[in-house]
Amino acid sequence: MRRAVLRLCTLSKGLLPPGRGLMQGSQNPENQRVFHIHEACSPIHVNHVRDKLREIVGASRNWRDHVKAMEERKLLQSFLAKSQEELPPRRMKDSYVEVLLPLGSQPELREKYLTVQNTIRFGRILEDLDSLGVLICYMHTKMHSAKMSPLSIVTALVDKIDMHKKSLSPEQDIKFSGHVSWVGKTSMEVKMQMFQLHGKEFCPVLEATFVMVARDSENKRSAFVNPLIPEGPEEEELFRQGELNKGRRVAFSSASLLKMAPSAEERMTIHEMFLNTLDPKTISFRSRVLPPNAVWMENSKLKSLEVCHPQERNIFNRIFGGFLMRKAYELGWATACNFGGSRPFVVAVDDIMFQKPVEVGSLLFLSSQVCYTQGNYMQVRVHSEVATLQDKEHTTTNVLHFTFMSEKEVPLVFPRTYGESMLYLDGQRHFNAMSAPATLRKDYLVEP
Repeated sequence: MRRAVLRLCTLSKGLLPPGRGLMQGSQNPENQRVFHIHEACSPIHVNHVRDKLREIVGASRNWRDHVKAMEERKLLQSFLAKSQEELPPRRMKDSYVEVLLPLGSQPELREKYLTVQNTIRFGRILEDLDSLGVLICYMHTKMHSAKMSPLSIVTALVDKIDMHKKSLSPEQDIKFSGHVSWVGKTSMEVKMQMFQLHGKEFCPVLEATFVMVARDSENKRSAFVNPLIPEGPEEEELFRQGELNKGRRVAFSSASLLKMAPSAEERMTIHEMFLNTLDPKTISFRSRVLPPNAVWMENSKLKSLEVCHPQERNIFNRIFGGFLMRKAYELGWATACNFGGSRPFVVAVDDIMFQKPVEVGSLLFLSSQVCYTQGNYMQVRVHSEVATLQDKEHTTTNVLHFTFMSEKEVPLVFPRTYGESMLYLDGQRHFNAMSAPATLRKDYLVEP
């Protein structure tokens, strides 16, 4: 069977300018100078992307051989740089990768991506973005002196994924592109874009920013990566935006409600919500009633359990991050659908932190709940934790945040406890970090 196509290309000039939020209307990528194809590119099948990654790190395709393959990677430690200054600088175009997903021209591909409503499964897109982000970073850190890369590159954070106002049709070709946009000592920011064919041009569908980290060949400690040299004002702006993104993440983390008390305005919000739920028939703080068109937060929960089989492993024999995101997104989508009473639209994904790798054989527990609503919008938080068969202790691995919108106004969600009040405020913060939403359009539906 023919498969989707991946192209490793050279970017001619002009990279994607930074963007945020749900975008208005159709945009011409040529006018933005964000999508350039080198005609000499030789495409390879997209189902070979993970094969390409296995080749880069020397990973085995067979689970029974994974221990031997990881032992062989220990020999690559000598190729690791002792400082970043030892590594040659790279340009943004050196890491540019383009992927073609020909759903229109190769209809046999559609079933994997198809929903029953004849739209595209966004969870599958998350998997593709995660694989593409890793491959882009290996292009940036490519080492000609070694047959295999001594680096273990893993996803640390999905900073944001913003949807443009475009429908995702399973009958039109899709293109992904991306490149490294900022580099620290051991980390890399990757910007990726997705386009879909409409008529004779590819129009923007989404923009994504991932943060990847480099580890040594045994995936035990940090490793240095090649510095990045921006060329021209557009690339300098992208690099500056990467620095700002890092500062924003640090500030957001420092102000976390797990570390700092809510602001005076946030405290007032919670107190007013509490007063709105007091029973006017009694003079008691313990007697609580819901206002009209409202739901207690605890009643918005859905849960699921996954057994982590070897089939879902990544090139380092841990569970593939894209699989974890897909499962979390699908549960979050179901939560929004159940809560809002209609089919939800994904608007944005942000702040997905990979706190701990998930080992093969683990039990993956997912818990999803609506933690904030406003008009047609729902902020859904998915908490992921694992337990092994031998140890019943649960450990948090991921916390994922999704913004959905519904075709109709959704109920208000009210916290009952202090902990739920903190979840409400955290959801409000994530929702407010999104740019002003655009007018709801039914044809922009993206489903799990």
